[in-house]
Amino acid sequence: MKTLFPMYAQPSPELALDADTWVVQERPGPRRSAHQVLGRVDLDWGGRSLADVLADVDAWREDGAEGLFLDRAPAGSGGVGPVALTVRLAARRGLHRVVLNPGVPTHPLYRDLGVRICTFDGPWSAYQGWDGDGGRIGDGHLVHSVPTSLITAARRLMGRRGAGFGLATDAGPLLSAAVAGAVADSADSCRTSGS
Repeated sequence: MKTLFPMYAQPSPELALDADTWVVQERPGPRRSAHQVLGRVDLDWGGRSLADVLADVDAWREDGAEGLFLDRAPAGSGGVGPVALTVRLAARRGLHRVVLNPGVPTHPLYRDLGVRICTFDGPWSAYQGWDGDGGRIGDGHLVHSVPTSLITAARRLMGRRGAGFGLATDAGPLLSAAVAGAVADSADSCRTSGS
């Protein structure tokens, strides 16, 4: 399974380079990782203007990112059109690897876009009770705030639920910018297990 590191859980510098590790970077600029970078584009659940979204896509293309992480994506049928346009324009700009992150199962029309979809993005406490309804084999699962002693168990559960990519980590998304910067610089800052 592929490993996708969200902004709040960056890989340690010792992690060997491989094509199955993707790292989401918050902004264009100096790379925090030598792994394949997906540039984060915040869709604000469909609330951002298309012009602003496309400006972000162009910034990531100029930065040399390998693809995009469309974060806080809409999941309902009303958001399919703008997301589809964003995906098409990204492909025209050479950004073919796109991960859509609504964090929940999406309307079936999103499956026609040919992108990877994260159908779970949340804490370990919620993941344990999630029944997987609406997700498919191969979807992404981003599980944060896992007690360190349960990371292996979380990864196994991700495998049983058919996650094609994702991450189980003890880090959480509520880190401040200062703490996140320190995390990115520390090889031992958090224990993670990709899937």
